[in-house]
Amino acid sequence: MPTATNNGGWTKVIRPKKGLLDLGLKSLWRYRDLWYMYIRRDIVTFYKQTVLGPLWFLIQPVLTTAMYMFVFGGLAGISTDGAPQPLFYLSGVMLWNYFSDSFNVSSNVFINNASVFGKVYFPRLVVPLAGLTSNLIKMGIQLILFLLVYVGYLIAGVPLHVNATLLLFPFYVLLLAGHAMSWGLIVSSVTSKYRDLRFLVSFGLQLFMYATPVIYPLSVASGKFKFALELNPLTPIFEAFKYGCLGCGSFSVGGLLYSTIFMLVTLFLAVIVFNRVERNFMDTV
Repeated sequence: MPTATNNGGWTKVIRPKKGLLDLGLKSLWRYRDLWYMYIRRDIVTFYKQTVLGPLWFLIQPVLTTAMYMFVFGGLAGISTDGAPQPLFYLSGVMLWNYFSDSFNVSSNVFINNASVFGKVYFPRLVVPLAGLTSNLIKMGIQLILFLLVYVGYLIAGVPLHVNATLLLFPFYVLLLAGHAMSWGLIVSSVTSKYRDLRFLVSFGLQLFMYATPVIYPLSVASGKFKFALELNPLTPIFEAFKYGCLGCGSFSVGGLLYSTIFMLVTLFLAVIVFNRVERNFMDTV
């Protein structure tokens, strides 16, 4: 809130945004302590009253990988392009968990924080950005698990065909974060008024995983099905990561460029929609 000095002047004035593209980046930096607080809340309090605590970060991908190995690798017999099944599924699960968790945080910004937004001012983008950051910590823990299994296969003498494209891993994560945040902000802006759409989005996200090469390589698809999968902007990210660390999948510069442009365009649109809804969303939540 504005505070008055001894001479009657104001030391701080909060003004409304002037345009839809006014991101308030300076405000984000000034409220960086709040950013850290949200990150700590996401990491510490979420598992505060659980028995296993942060171990769930490891248990979930392990159990999911085991189920994928049994169903898709065993019963369905879907190829992993010669890569060891545990590593193939772990790599896909790790990336997908980060995307889906980040999307869920961004898509529920308005609804989950309406009580806070209605009482105090701070840049609303702090919440989804903090969610992206805290999910990075979770993915880092799962990445350690992936590396341990990876080293185990190397010690056992299994050829994994790692190559230099793996150095682009931070860029892949950045793309996933951008897609998750942009799509999530658009969904959050829409569902702040039409809440029943949240159920459709939740169901759609589960289906969307099967339209992304998480549990199968792109090479198993052909014809119009392969073309449809290539339209998915997440496809080149998953394929490139598996190509870099396992030697399976494919690396496409054109695909990554397409994914990058798609992310930038949707992020631009998401900012416009988010800024517009932010002005009057308290009237609808």
